[in-house]
Formats: sequence, C-alpha cells, structure tokens
Amino acid sequence: MGRSAGVPPATYFLSYLSERAGGTPALQPVMGRLIPALCAAALVVVVTMPARAQGALPPGEGRDLMATACSQCHPLNVIRSMREGAEGWKRHVYNMVTRGAQLNAREADMVVAYLATNFGPTTPAASATPVALPGGPGKDLVEGRCTVCHDLERVASAKRQKSEWPTLVANMVGRGAVATPEEAEAISAYLASHFGGE
Repeated sequence: MGRSAGVPPATYFLSYLSERAGGTPALQPVMGRLIPALCAAALVVVVTMPARAQGALPPGEGRDLMATACSQCHPLNVIRSMREGAEGWKRHVYNMVTRGAQLNAREADMVVAYLATNFGPTTPAASATPVALPGGPGKDLVEGRCTVCHDLERVASAKRQKSEWPTLVANMVGRGAVATPEEAEAISAYLASHFGGE
C-alpha cells in the first residue's frame, strides 16, 4: 500500500498498522489497544510541544500563535534574544511567512504586535544563562555594542565563517547599531577570531 499525496505520514502509518492487524486475527486485540494508545501519545506530544516552547515568553495576545508558528523552525531563545521595533519585526515575520510560516495576514500582524511589545528595542535582553566572552581586543566593544539588541548567548552561539563577520557587523550598523568604522572593524576581528570557522 503506497501513501497517497496529501496524507500525513502518521495517518498513513496508523492506517497501515490497522490494515496489517485486520489481516492477522491474533494481532487484532493487540492492535486495537496499541493504535488508540499511539494516537493518545501523539496527541500529548503535539499539544505539549508549543506549551513547552513558550515557557519563558511573556503573556499577551499573539503569544501562542508566535510560539507555535516560530518554534516549527527556530528555538525560541533566538527570538527572545532579538530586539526590533514594529517595522523590524514586521520584516522578519513577513519574511518567515514567505518561507513557509503558517500564519495568515491577520495572525502575522498579531504576532508582529506581540513581538514589538515584548521584544522591542527598549526591552532589556534577558539571557537565560550567563555568558562570559573570551578575552581579547574588541571584547569590550562586543559587550557594550552588541548587547544593546542581543544577549551574549546569541552572540556566542552565532557560528559564522570568519569572512562573514564583517558583512554581518556592517548589516547591524546599517540597522542602527552604534559603531565607528574602526570599532566595527575591531568587533568583526574579535568575532571572527573567537566565533569564526574557516
């Protein structure tokens, strides 16, 4: 039996098990108990995943939508560490919708409003775990400039090629990060040296 287009794999699997049980009388009682148990377990996982994903999110309209839609592809700590205004969040959310995030226009606007309210530029970034950056020239600049919008956990977990850091830092300056060209160069060199791959 082949899976038809549009049939979710779990539904196909359960149908397959049921069909197999129907062909073997000895398995029918076992499968009759196993299939509902599997369905219940799958339902528990589906229902609790978004709840766990939104653990440290502030309450508000749009929280559940955001937690469900965004956690399909991202760990929520990435989102919690970002700071954007309404236009910045709108750009991110609409970009994600074009990439497949399951939100209609009304829901996307609700998520943007939630994010701008709770993760706006004036909201302090709270790191779940304290991060100590390695010493070196540029460390003070990273701690002083990057943490205006990002927590150090995000800075330390961003793994880029060494050659990508100058472009990323220039992008942040273009978005409003305050750094002179010399400071941006020092930040890029520090990040490339400590968080850059070949």
